Formats: sequence, structure tokens, C-alpha cells
Amino acid sequence: MSENESKNPPEAKESTSLDVGVEGAGKADKIKIPNEMPVLPVRDTVVFPSMVAALTVSTERDLKLLNHVLAGNRFLSLVAQKDKEAKVVKQSDLYSYSTAAVVLQMLRMPDNSAKMLVQGIRRVRIDEYTQTDPYFKARVTVLEDTLEHDMETEALARNAADQFIRMISMAPSLPEELKIAIVNIDSPSRLADMIASHLNVSIAEKQQVLEAIDVKARLQKVTALITSEMEVLEMATKIQSQVKSEMEKGQKEYYLRQQLKAIQEELGEGDERTVEVKELTKKIEEAKMSPEAKKEAERELSRLSKMSTASAEYTVSRTYLDLMVALPWSISTTDNLDIQAARKVLDEDHYDLEKVKERILEYLAVRKLKQDMKGPILCFVGPPGTGKTSIGMSIARAIGRKFFRMSLGGVRDEAEIRGHRRTYIGALPGRIIQGLRKVGSNNPVFMLDEIDKLGADFRGDPSAALLEVLDPEQNHAFSDHYLDVPFDLTNVMFITTANILDPIPPALKDRMEVLELPGYTAEEKVFIAKQFTIPKQLKEHGLTKEQITIEDDAIKAIISDYTREAGIRNLEREIAHICRKAAKNIASGEKKSVTVTADQLHNLLGPIKFFSEAAERTSEAGVATGLAWTQAGGDILFIEATSMPGTGKLMLTGQLGDVIKESAQAAMSYIRAKSTKLGITFKDFNKYDFHIHIPAGAIPKDGPSAGVTMAMALISLLKEIPILSHVAMTGEITLRGRVLPVGGIKEKVLAAKRAGITTVVLPKRNEKDLVEVPENAKKELQFVFVEKVDDMLPIVFGIKEPGKKKKKIFSKT
Repeated sequence: MSENESKNPPEAKESTSLDVGVEGAGKADKIKIPNEMPVLPVRDTVVFPSMVAALTVSTERDLKLLNHVLAGNRFLSLVAQKDKEAKVVKQSDLYSYSTAAVVLQMLRMPDNSAKMLVQGIRRVRIDEYTQTDPYFKARVTVLEDTLEHDMETEALARNAADQFIRMISMAPSLPEELKIAIVNIDSPSRLADMIASHLNVSIAEKQQVLEAIDVKARLQKVTALITSEMEVLEMATKIQSQVKSEMEKGQKEYYLRQQLKAIQEELGEGDERTVEVKELTKKIEEAKMSPEAKKEAERELSRLSKMSTASAEYTVSRTYLDLMVALPWSISTTDNLDIQAARKVLDEDHYDLEKVKERILEYLAVRKLKQDMKGPILCFVGPPGTGKTSIGMSIARAIGRKFFRMSLGGVRDEAEIRGHRRTYIGALPGRIIQGLRKVGSNNPVFMLDEIDKLGADFRGDPSAALLEVLDPEQNHAFSDHYLDVPFDLTNVMFITTANILDPIPPALKDRMEVLELPGYTAEEKVFIAKQFTIPKQLKEHGLTKEQITIEDDAIKAIISDYTREAGIRNLEREIAHICRKAAKNIASGEKKSVTVTADQLHNLLGPIKFFSEAAERTSEAGVATGLAWTQAGGDILFIEATSMPGTGKLMLTGQLGDVIKESAQAAMSYIRAKSTKLGITFKDFNKYDFHIHIPAGAIPKDGPSAGVTMAMALISLLKEIPILSHVAMTGEITLRGRVLPVGGIKEKVLAAKRAGITTVVLPKRNEKDLVEVPENAKKELQFVFVEKVDDMLPIVFGIKEPGKKKKKIFSKT
């Protein structure tokens, strides 16, 4: 193997000088080239005829070849390798065109390698390898240049020489002496070879020049290579000029800044400004912002460093930077993925709410398997007092995250969500960004409370602004108007709460996973009071279990006689009232301990507030007990009907909507059409007016679910038979007397249970909805499913009619 040696060889331990027998390169043509000679592979250069090159040989194979050459006629063929990285060279790795050369001088080095000085003589073509071991030997054919002495050849030669001389001036690696050598070359062939040997091009391109026997083609190839190399050099010169210009600009800026610093120090402004800029620069680096946010912060910091501290813009810019470095761009808390521990925490804080707890545990399970899971967006819907807000805090404690609550009730300004633009005086970021800054974590539990109470006015629609916040496909780049750079909200667990879903826009509702929180039964309220509410109130009032005891019958009496609600908020107020009374007696020394029984509630809480009036209200004909869904979770309605002399008109009162009025008219039409089948003997409908009234007239009522109740009230009036007091009903009625399904079954059933109802009549197609009803309510109530109005008569009046099939009843057993 061999390589080009551009430096002076180091001191050698042996030197041998050989005389070629030629006086100059011009006499090389007269040298007789042998037909067979050794072949030396050259790894990283191409040796051209008439060129002198220093080569190094170090392998055993090449050293044997060199010894043979020195012992013989000193001729050898220098051929370039196709792959200079090849360690073991084969015939296929060598080009077929090479240069016949003669060894001028050889130096043996201390490391057993040798350096030799060779001179190229003629172009040759390798015809056949006659020997491969211990080194290559081949038969060659000497090639003669094809040269036409015409104007084109002369022009090509002059152009190549001029271009190369220009290139020498631009390339620092080429010595100036080359210009003289180029000018003194008369032969176009030698000129092309001389230029090619000094060009910084690939081995393959130099080999193409070597293989060009036609001198004109060789000059054209060399000219093209010079042109390409000149373009590279000109680009390098341009880049160097730009770098120099930038350096000069930077030096100028540095000099001016040093002058400005000195002036500021004289004015007493420099120290504080410098310290602030340094601190903010450090904080920006430590904040680990997104690339876009970091670029904006650095741009704002650059503006700040040039402002006067007395400028109004200075405070705006500084406040913005303080927010940017304070936001938790990369700060997050570690989730507690212990599912059993999370379940324990949730059970400690809340009773029941199984759907919500199961959903949170499912999230933790998936989070345990997939670390980069996006945060869920949940919506808790239910009556007031069922624990929607408090369950959010419990979830944050269970999974080890920080908690932030944002109330949306009455919010009408879009800027509350997206913030104000910094151009306005007193601009602030939106409450989403403010909340993240406050908790200092980019993955908190973020509760948006009372989302159904959002409003809209001339300042924008906040619910529309929430579309981006509560969309997992968009909130990875949430843009606050004040911040003006995207912030990733995908790690945030958003929880929204609402009493009803109707006011929430459909597009916003579609982005959330809705989980319903139903009301509690009386038994569940007793358990909650004993396990959660009473211990909490004792602690808040400074009482101990030894000082006050509230018996179970007292708790049940409070629930039935003093509260009527789906949640437990009023129950907690009444228990707090009792605790205050007890605290007064104990603090004044009147008593050391207090035991509260049901008989004492009259003295502690006053007269009973709610009566179970179902038996009393339905004792007369013309009154039916209906079930209604309300925002508070459900209630019972006493629908009254009466008649008076008139012209057959139907009057409706009780602040009723259009749908409920139409249901009453449908019920009346059905009764008049099917009076004989229903066993009604009343004939003179046109001589009487009928009046249907639903009490609590201050409360708006609407919907089709009171249709069968109004029909039963009219039938009871016309048959003059009272409806059983323990029966309540719901369902929509048609003109053919069919009972159609309605919604809110769970809330209506729980309302019936709270009112002391024991039998509930439901549409047949609502049978599937009993799955959502608590088991203890199912055990204590009888459910009758009907398809037609006349099927209800035996149930509501307690009369067995012959020929009637027994209806499907879910009883207590």
C-alpha cells in the first residue's frame, strides 16, 4: 500500500539515490518502457506523467515489490485503488489505466517502512496480470496522446492556465510558485496533467483525466473541474467575508454596550438592570420551555434590556417575563399508581359514587401501563349536595396531584378563559394559565365548577373558548392571548361539574365524558351522616364523641321531617345546628354530655318542615300522585282534577309548559273516546268544564311524563273512586291510550322512596332503566310495568277486574 507524502520526510537511517538517466521531464518520451513491470496500488492519489510524487510503503507485500524494483530497472506501474479503505487489494479493486514511473530516491525509515520519490513517465494500460504473489506484476501497453494543434486546443489550454492561476490566488493551500510553473509549460498535455494533479477533487475524477488520451477532451475535463472548484472557493470566500463582517459587528456591539454600561453606572442605573437581566436569563434556561416559548422569552428579554426602567413598557415586559419563567413548562408531579391505595383514599372521603371511583381507578390502571396517556376530561352531573366538587379534591389526593378549582358560575367574559392581549392596560392571563402558575405543576386536577352556569354577552362566549381547553386533540397547543405562545394542557386532568346538561352547548358536551351522580336514599344518608357528616361537624364545633351522641332514629327523623333533597347539604346544616345547640349547653356548664333522640328534634330544630302527605292528598277522588324529575334530583307531584257545570272546556293551571298542556288534552281525549271501556258512566262531558291543577304554581313545569298521572286523576274523578295513597306513576300517554317511556327513572324512583311510596307504575319500555336504581330502593319498592292506560286501573284503584292478566311486578322479595 502507499500514500501521498506532502511533508518533508523525517530523518532516515538509510538513503539510496538512483539516477534515472534523463536530464529533464521533456526527455521522458525517449525512455524505453518495458512491456512487463510490477504494479504498485496507490491508495489516495493519482500520479500523472512528468509529475514527481513522494510515496510511503509499509506493508510486507509493497516492500518486496520495492526491493525488486531497486534491484532491477527501477520501473513500476502506479495504479489508483477504487476503494481506498480496502485492506486486501484484489485485481478488481484497481483501475485498468495507470502511470509508468521510475523510482528516483528511496529512504528506509526506523519503523521498517520506506519512503520513495517517484517520477511519472508515460500513460499505460494494464492488459493482463501475470503475477499476483508476492506482489502484482502485469503486461502493459504504452499509450500515446492524441493531440491536434488547432485553435480550439490552444484556447482550451490558455483558458485552463488562466483559470488555474486565478484559483492559485484564491486557494491558500496552493503555493504562488505554481503560477510560474504553469506559465512555462508549453505542452497542452503536460499542462492538463499538472493542473489535475493539484486540484482538490476525488480520485475518480483525477482517474478520468488520466484515462483521457485525447488531449482536447482532457483539457475540457480539467476546465470543468477548475470551474467547479472555483465555485467552492468563491462560496468559501463569501462565507469567510460574512463571518468577518459578523465578528466586526459583534465587536462593535460589544464596544457600544461597554460604553452604555459605563454611562449607566455613572447614572446609577447599570447595576440593577444588569442583575435583573442575568437573573431572568438564568431563569429562562432553568424553566425548560418549549422552543417557541423560549424564543419569545429571549426576544422579550432583549427588548427589556434596552428599555429604560422609567418606561411604562418596562413594567409590562417584566411582568410578562415573570409569568413565563414561573409557568410549569416541564414541572410535573409523580402520579401515585397504587390502585388499592387510591381506592382506599376515595372510600375514606366519599360513600358510594361507584361510577366515579371506578372511572378514576381505570384511568390509573391505564396510566400504569402507558406513561404518556393524555389526561381525561370528565363531567360530573347531578343534583346539588351529592359531592361533585369534593370528589375532585379526593381524586387529586388519591393520585398524588395538585388541585385547582375554578368556578364558572356567572362567567360571561371570554378573557376569563383566554386572557387579555398585552396591549391593554391591566392585561392578565386567563384563569387556566393563572391556575397552572399557582399550583406549579403541568399535570394538576383542574376542576371547572358549575359549567352549566356559563353565560355569554358582548364580551364573548366563554363556553366557545372552552372548546379548545377541553378537547384532547387541540389542547396540546392551548394559546392564551396574554401568553401568546402555545402551552401543553394534555397532562391536565380536567373535571367539570353541572347540575343539568341542557344549558351546556352540544359541541362542548361532546368533548366531555359524562358521569351522573344520583341522589341518595334515606338509608344511604344515614350511613353518610354517621361515617362522614357527624364526625366532620363534631370536629368543626370542638366536640367529642363522649360529649354528644346523635341516635339513628334522630338521624332518620331529620332526613324525613326536616330535609327533602337528593343530596346531603341540608342534612349537614341541620346536624351543624344540633352541634351548635349542644356546644352552647356544654360551654355554659348546663350539661356535660348531650344525647339527641327523635323526640328532642322539635326543641332543637323547631317544628317539622315536611310531611308525608301522600295518604292525605289522595284520600279523595280526582287526585293522583305523579313523579317528576327536577334539578334537585326528583320529586312527587299531586295532580288534582275537578269538574263544574260548563260547556266541556279543559282548564290547566300551575305554570305549565306547552308539552304538559298537550299531554293533558291527549289524556282527556282518550278518556272521552274510551269511557265505556274504562268503566266510566259519566256521559254529559259537554255540560261540564274540567279543571286540572298541579300545585306549587311558582315552579315552572313541563314535559310529557305527567300524561298518565293526569289521565288517572280524571278517571278517578269520573269514576268517583280515590287512587291508592301508596301508588305513584309516570309515563307519556297517546290518544290510543298507550304508555310511552320517559326519562329520569332513577331520580323519580328515589323521590318516590323518600315520599313513602311503596308501589311505582312505570312504562314497560322503562324496565331496562331499573339497572341504575340502587339495590336497597329496589328491595323496598314494588314496580309495575304497563303498556296501556287501562292496564293501570287495577293497580291504582286496587280493584281486581275479571279477565285481566296479572301484570309483571318487581316486589320487595
